[in-house]
Amino acid sequence: MRRAVAVRLSALLAAGALTAATSVALSTTTASAATGGVTGYATQNGGTTGGAGGQTVRATTGTAIHQALCGRASSSTPITIQVEGTINHGNTTKVSGSSCNTAADKIELKQISNVTIVGVGSGAVFDQLGIHIREAGNIVIQNVTVRNVKKSGSPTSNGGDAIGMESDVRNVWVDHVTLEASGGESEGYDGLFDMKDNTQYVTLSYSVLRNSGRGGLIGSSESDRSNGYVTFHHNLYENIDSRAPLLRGGIAHMYNNHYKRLNDSGINSRAGARARVDNNYFEDSKDVLGTFYTDEAGYWQVGGNVFDNVTWSSRSGDHNPAGPNPTSNTSVSIPYGFTLDGANCVPSVVAQTAGAGKGLKVSDGSCTPQSPDPTDPGPTDPGEPTDPGPTDPPAGTNLSLGAGADGSSKASGTSYGNVIDGSTSTYWSPSGSTGAVSVKWGSATTVSKVNIRLASGSGTIGAYRLLNHDTGAVLASGSGAGTVGFSPVSLRKITLEITNASGTPRIAEFETYAS
Repeated sequence: MRRAVAVRLSALLAAGALTAATSVALSTTTASAATGGVTGYATQNGGTTGGAGGQTVRATTGTAIHQALCGRASSSTPITIQVEGTINHGNTTKVSGSSCNTAADKIELKQISNVTIVGVGSGAVFDQLGIHIREAGNIVIQNVTVRNVKKSGSPTSNGGDAIGMESDVRNVWVDHVTLEASGGESEGYDGLFDMKDNTQYVTLSYSVLRNSGRGGLIGSSESDRSNGYVTFHHNLYENIDSRAPLLRGGIAHMYNNHYKRLNDSGINSRAGARARVDNNYFEDSKDVLGTFYTDEAGYWQVGGNVFDNVTWSSRSGDHNPAGPNPTSNTSVSIPYGFTLDGANCVPSVVAQTAGAGKGLKVSDGSCTPQSPDPTDPGPTDPGEPTDPGPTDPPAGTNLSLGAGADGSSKASGTSYGNVIDGSTSTYWSPSGSTGAVSVKWGSATTVSKVNIRLASGSGTIGAYRLLNHDTGAVLASGSGAGTVGFSPVSLRKITLEITNASGTPRIAEFETYAS
């Protein structure tokens, strides 16, 4: 692998430090999964819903992510895992169970289905630890950062891929993520977003890929042509040497992406692949489209793209750039609907929407960023207003039944006691969008899990805290409804404090459990 990215990276350290600081600041945005916005090829083959309709849990370590997968009733039981904090080798271990197949050196989504992993709260960073999807289907990954994953040196993870998919993978939506390295292959890094060995129906949207020798590939060799049906839209590729992406066989659709400083080559369509390339903005780059490093040709359909300070090499041998005036040499039919932003506004709209910590903002198709609609019935949104709660409630006795309840900011016509009556048809609401409701006992009671159920017509909980009312300690925090666990604590009163919401939340049940 060429060392260009490492050389250029050293010249960008100051800018990189600023970017990192900006990323940390932006990651304070609270986000929840918005699967109603799934786009591209991930909408095909039955669609991609992730953990829709299942239990919602929180995780602050890699081990906790694996525990959530292994704690399901089966390997296909839907689950949404809200992740906050830094996930690394030090807090990621293998967990065993009949519903999982995990490993210690990566986040392993292997031989499973129906899973959403979404960053919430102050953000989720997978530091030097990759996400591996293998023999799996219906996976959603949103609002996370994966950085500096290595295949050589120390520590190593996931073959050096930030997100890697292989072996009969179907229907994956990766959205609003930041994938970054700090060099090329000689520095120990590999691809940021790789698909191999029969991976199909994938969308990468509103994401940032930067500072790497290899952006990603579809197909591990010229003979690995069983992959494809991949959409890339509204992504930023910045300071990438090559593979933006490399496509061997199959079909890919690239639209409204911003490619900036592709140092050696960009979209590499080869080995019979067909790429549709619509309304992208290529800037300060070299050989951004063509067939490179092989004599097995690939094909492309182009339209509406902007080439801003793009240089083109002469054609020779196995180096066949599409420029300097790219024209279509195939036709690619797209089976799903999509709306194109004008290419000239792509740098601006991508800068405002792409990457983790951007509040899941998307373009409205007219170059204007929009926040996700809180009333959009996204099935993986743990705060879905019409969902009365997870279909897989925690096991054991609901300790709230028979307890007392009080709180603050009660809306007219509602009752604190409605959250402990075992019925989802009654509810408590705050007077406005924020407020608190508590469950209390006459003597100390041990609690380690809470399940919040929303009534029909509820607003969405944007942010909450669970408090030990006896001491004021914060037991957990997050967004949306569902189940959250924490270290067992003995207390007489536990409080749900809603600090941000869209609309007025309707808390049907505030369930508490010992385990």
